Amino acid sequence: MEKIIQAAIERGASDLHIKAGDVFRARINGQLVPLTKQRLTPEQTRAIALQLIASERDRARIDEIHDFDTSWGIPGVGRFRVNLLRQRGSFMIVMRVIPIEIPTFEQLGLPGVLADIASLERGLVLVTGATGSGKSSTQASMLGFMNQHMRRHIVTLENPIEFLHSDINCSITQREVGLDTESFRDGLRAALRQDPDVILIGEMRDTESIDIALKAAETGHLVISTVHTRDAASTISRLVATFPPAEQQMVRIRLAESLQAIVSQRLLPRLDGNGRVLAAEVMVATGAIQDCIMDHQRLGEMREHIADGRTTYGMQTFDQALMELVRAGRVDYAVAKAAATSPSDFELQVNMLSGREDEGMMRTGTMTDMIY
Repeated sequence: MEKIIQAAIERGASDLHIKAGDVFRARINGQLVPLTKQRLTPEQTRAIALQLIASERDRARIDEIHDFDTSWGIPGVGRFRVNLLRQRGSFMIVMRVIPIEIPTFEQLGLPGVLADIASLERGLVLVTGATGSGKSSTQASMLGFMNQHMRRHIVTLENPIEFLHSDINCSITQREVGLDTESFRDGLRAALRQDPDVILIGEMRDTESIDIALKAAETGHLVISTVHTRDAASTISRLVATFPPAEQQMVRIRLAESLQAIVSQRLLPRLDGNGRVLAAEVMVATGAIQDCIMDHQRLGEMREHIADGRTTYGMQTFDQALMELVRAGRVDYAVAKAAATSPSDFELQVNMLSGREDEGMMRTGTMTDMIY
């Protein structure tokens, strides 16, 4: 099994699928491809599951497990976030590859404004996107930046712990839910008594965790977390909708006062077929953005404010990020258009840009030279 996993990583796999009745499969460049020809038996899959569970107590109750999260590593190869599940009465295992090295903003293709966001002293910062869009890597890169350039106490609450951070200039306390603390709720409450400068929450899962995270941000801490939403506007709507209607206006006010930034992500296949590239929408909480958060009828204006704030605040919409990727020859136009928030507007912007570039080439004589 370890040889198969190592071979998959060498081919650039991001995920591994191990299922009874099927072959080993890996997600490479966004596509799920088979790695072996022999199908696994239920007994073999169960044996692999046992090997991946670190706790003796959990191994003893393996036949009672239906859904289980853990982490696992191979020295010199990598670490993995592991999810065990049951399907058709047998085990299936999905393993997410976690790089050994902490990625930098540049390696991930994140805009430079992330350094400013990671340097904030207080408030709420959210990283959003679908499962597998690189949210954990972005969070890790933010902590890595702090660790290199600041002196802070960072407390993380994760399930399971993914990237392992060494203490450099920061003291980084990593707590695994279920092992080091009973729950996200208990760990978050306790974190407020542990002299933190930064609190990282793997995911804001319910009303109570959102409320505690807001309180932590309101009391002078920098709180970083994730939400499974597609962009900044839908993130605000999702957080507010979690609360009862009678509390929603107050939640809008609290978010407007505490929210500092939202980074929303999508991964797209590279034009050269060699891996995937990140497209990121970045929202910084300006006065205009705060007004949109407090008034739900103005939430639709948020994307326009993000687009207008590109030069001054370093913000960008998905469509602006996609445009840059197409112009740089990193993403195919059709792929970018399909991923755009508004495909018709994206097509119009590309056509307008192409027209301006063609006009500029005609003025300089470049176009004439090409024609003749």
